[in-house]
Amino acid sequence: MKILFLTQYYPPEIGAPQNRLHELAVRLKANNVTVEVLTALPNYPKMEVMEAYKQGKLREEIIDSIPVHRSWIYVSKSKGVFSRLLNYFSFVWSSYWRGLKLGRFDFLLVESPPLFLGYSAIRLSKKLNAKLIFNVSDLWPESAEKLGIVTNKRLLNLAYKLEAKCYARATLITGQTEGIVKDIQHRFSNSNVFWLPNGVDIDFYNPEKVKTSDFRSENGFSTHDILFFYGGIIGHAQGLEVILLAAKEVIDIANIHFILQGSGPEKEKLINLKKDLQLGNVHFFEPVSKSEMPGIVKAVDVALIPLKNLPLFQGAIPSKVFEALSMKKPLLLGVDGEAREHFIEKAKAGLFFEPENALELAKQVKILALDVIKREEMGENARKYVALYFNRNRIAIGFLDKLKEIL
Repeated sequence: MKILFLTQYYPPEIGAPQNRLHELAVRLKANNVTVEVLTALPNYPKMEVMEAYKQGKLREEIIDSIPVHRSWIYVSKSKGVFSRLLNYFSFVWSSYWRGLKLGRFDFLLVESPPLFLGYSAIRLSKKLNAKLIFNVSDLWPESAEKLGIVTNKRLLNLAYKLEAKCYARATLITGQTEGIVKDIQHRFSNSNVFWLPNGVDIDFYNPEKVKTSDFRSENGFSTHDILFFYGGIIGHAQGLEVILLAAKEVIDIANIHFILQGSGPEKEKLINLKKDLQLGNVHFFEPVSKSEMPGIVKAVDVALIPLKNLPLFQGAIPSKVFEALSMKKPLLLGVDGEAREHFIEKAKAGLFFEPENALELAKQVKILALDVIKREEMGENARKYVALYFNRNRIAIGFLDKLKEIL
């Protein structure tokens, strides 16, 4: 069996889709599947092509035994709509022409978003004689419209038409959450839809094997400080203002600290909000490599997982959930619906707060800060649950079984 992954994002970039797709590729290969990747020159999140890949270098490489083919992409630090569209469509164009040279495959799996990559995927799958698998990690353009990221009605209409076309041409549609799967099944009842969840490498994120890092001492935190940690993209969907507003409510408790590690379009705005609110208990750090994350997660006390209070996110499960749970860290979860059902109600692995409700978040912060036994119990529950239901090895085997059905 041969499968080609088509994705704009892939290691050495850091981020949720990059890690998820690479981990799946590695596990499929371990089960005797020939896997190759067609992706862009790495540039995320700084929107600058990494030095090792500039001037035509490293267009072909092997990462963990996976052949990776790279094609050109337009990159700009501008946040304007036109620049973003150029970024997307440049890779749509270049990936198609690069992909034509790769030979035949049984399957082509394309990652969405960006939805526009569907143009390349539809044509390439036909040329390469490959069955199209459309992997949906976020419901675009629906989420872009509801978040106010895209407001142009004509562009939205074209995007919805493209979405329908991609689903119609796909042999299989995979959804990252059960909510995404149900949404697609409801709107496109004739589609073949399969739940392909995100998960975690429970061996890599294993608190028994991970060495304790110097994260606390290097950043001026003591062993008595209670660290509430958010690590990931600092974007529109996360609604991270709630963390700063909650921090204001507990600023009189000296040993409580909030850490936001990552980068994204909202970071500068949040740093300015920190200054305005005079929050000495909020700390911003730059993103780090995947290899450093287990040690950092081990060093903190509680994982913060917020999203904006939108019906759209009722079926969302942010990827950062899994690493925290595997490292036995309790959650403060500001995501209602599917994530709450899994990790709060079933797993008993944390506390829930209403999305964007800073007062409720502050209340739950106090509860966990004062109760170390509760934190430890929730941490134990957390790892047991993800090991059973969100183990990447089991997920890959289930997906492979599905591919064999439709081959």
